Amino acid sequence: MGSISPFTKEQLMPQPEMLEIKKQKGELFIGLPKETHFEEKRISLTPDAVSALVAHGHRIVVETGAGEGANYSDKEYSDAGAKISYDVKEAFACNIVLKVEPPSLEEIKMMNPQAVLISALQLKTQNKKYFEALAKKRITAIAFDYIKDEHGSYPILKSLSEVAGIASMHIAAELMTAPNGGNGLLLGNIGGVPPTDVVILGAGTVGEFAAKTATGLGARVKVFDNSITKLRNLQACVKAPIYTSTVQPKTLAKALMRCDVAIGAIRGKDRSPVIVTEGMIEQMKEGAVIVDVSIDRGGCFETSKVTTHSQPTFTEHGVIHYCVPNIPSRYSRTASVSISNIFTPYLLDIAEEGGFENAARFDKSLRNGMYFYHGILTNKTVADWFDLPYRDINLLII
Repeated sequence: MGSISPFTKEQLMPQPEMLEIKKQKGELFIGLPKETHFEEKRISLTPDAVSALVAHGHRIVVETGAGEGANYSDKEYSDAGAKISYDVKEAFACNIVLKVEPPSLEEIKMMNPQAVLISALQLKTQNKKYFEALAKKRITAIAFDYIKDEHGSYPILKSLSEVAGIASMHIAAELMTAPNGGNGLLLGNIGGVPPTDVVILGAGTVGEFAAKTATGLGARVKVFDNSITKLRNLQACVKAPIYTSTVQPKTLAKALMRCDVAIGAIRGKDRSPVIVTEGMIEQMKEGAVIVDVSIDRGGCFETSKVTTHSQPTFTEHGVIHYCVPNIPSRYSRTASVSISNIFTPYLLDIAEEGGFENAARFDKSLRNGMYFYHGILTNKTVADWFDLPYRDINLLII
């Protein structure tokens, strides 16, 4: 009986050792320049967010005074671990530049080639030169207003819409006071006095939070929207009885005649549809208030025209109009915290994935927000709007 070797020939041969490859974390170099756009007071990262990023080994440069509009001092950012720079070029020289408003052409010139820009896009305010300047610098640009998460919602846009919805009712309440030229009504409901009548156009996020605020104060609320699904969802999430209707001109005109406040929050694909005619506004009460939140897309009242935070209102046919396109900037601290809360996890994930390139491969929401990849335009809407060449981002990132 022959002996059996305990080892086969293959087992005695040298075997390759299987090592676990650890994903290399990326170090982020982030610049926060001061916002120069007219009346913009927000900032993309709060000192707390900066502290969290610095604790993970990232470097942050904050231009001096960048947080002042949101009541954050240079000292707070310095204590959080950021470098305070007195040279705007230093903030724009970082690998990642974070802004609220899109940079100007002069600011794009200060950016390094191949840098990453994260800001709003605000397509309607742009021109062809802006996109050509980004392409020339081979910038990778992400529009936070285009970032869509796995649930199909736009997190930053939704958050700012919540601010705008609540704020629209606070603004209306302020404008209704006698010293501000209003009819002297209190927005709410007290014993023995009929409640205030509020009409809201649009049952999206702005409309939802405007309705919640108005009903919370005791107002009678009517919401108009052409989406039955949105109206049903609104009725389910507002904890008080509200009147809802599709947009029927006669019904809408009757509601506007009786209302004390009208909120415009309807958004279209390219611009907001004008659903309230000048004739309807002529029939409204003297001293009634219109807050057109959708003015950034043209407005849904025929008489609306853009106003500013320093001169926010005008009166037409005896009705006070508030048509400031950037309502969240009025509440710059709240809006900054809101934006920062969404940005911080994104930035930490980008670093965890080993840098922006890897993160973009695996994070669909980042690709949704991207409109430039190394100077190549990847957003079809922008391409169609400005007649520019376009490439699909999914073909560029493999």
